[in-house]
Amino acid sequence: MTNETAILIEGLGFPEGPRWHGNRLWFSDFEAKKVMTIDLDGNLETVVEVENQPSGLGWLPDQSLLIVSMIDRRLLRFNDNGLTEFADLSRLATSYCNDMVVDQHGRAFVGNMGFVIFEEPFQMGNIVLAAPTGEARIVAEEMAFPNGSVVTPDGKTLIMAETFAARLTAFNIEQDGSLTNRRVWAQFDDLGIVTDRPTRMKRVIPDGICLDAEGCIWVASPNAASEVLRVREGGEITHRIKPQKRPYACMLGGTDGKTLFIMTSLIGGEDRVGQIEMLEVDVPRAGLP
Repeated sequence: MTNETAILIEGLGFPEGPRWHGNRLWFSDFEAKKVMTIDLDGNLETVVEVENQPSGLGWLPDQSLLIVSMIDRRLLRFNDNGLTEFADLSRLATSYCNDMVVDQHGRAFVGNMGFVIFEEPFQMGNIVLAAPTGEARIVAEEMAFPNGSVVTPDGKTLIMAETFAARLTAFNIEQDGSLTNRRVWAQFDDLGIVTDRPTRMKRVIPDGICLDAEGCIWVASPNAASEVLRVREGGEITHRIKPQKRPYACMLGGTDGKTLFIMTSLIGGEDRVGQIEMLEVDVPRAGLP
């Protein structure tokens, strides 16, 4: 594989939450407040607008689209009936909701930041489970900015990035959706939870993640080095890719599952600098999302 990325599309706001579904890449542009799709020829479409900023995406068994609405801390459903509330998470989520993974049973595991980044002091976040009925409960607490997440192909393990702790954390998924046996899946350094930005930017900052068929995880790290890393359980890094702009999320997809899509942008006050970069890798996608 080559480490050089190509640009699928540019001129976006802030693309996040990429998912490969129905031969298209779905993603949230939370700056533009839209959920969008794009095909491999660069044809871009708006699916739905979400006023309070969309983030994580996933699908119920009936193929309704679930969308995290960040600011008002709700989970929305989009189908032929339009956009409706699926679950109100505001009494459970400690701050803005963030990324999400929906498992094969239609259970949505939604992380929330714990605090408004750049505006409030650091606080720990949690993971909220929204059942297919829309009922919601907390299934994990004391998470250091829970972020991108995956479910293994057997449906038994959830792995989530803890951005401010520079680690990937794994849980067993029980039959009722409860999370047990919390453990470190990969730790990128020994600094623990770091809240000051200068130090944080020098370490791996796991943001969006995706899983491949060898059980490795691709990690978007929007730190000073701006890298996308492929890591094995235990922390061994097998590949490092440096995209053209700062990476915030990644997803494997394409016709053979070997196209790595990277959501990139810049922070600095400029508008419409987000883009989607891509390259071909050797191992296809696996698991969810």
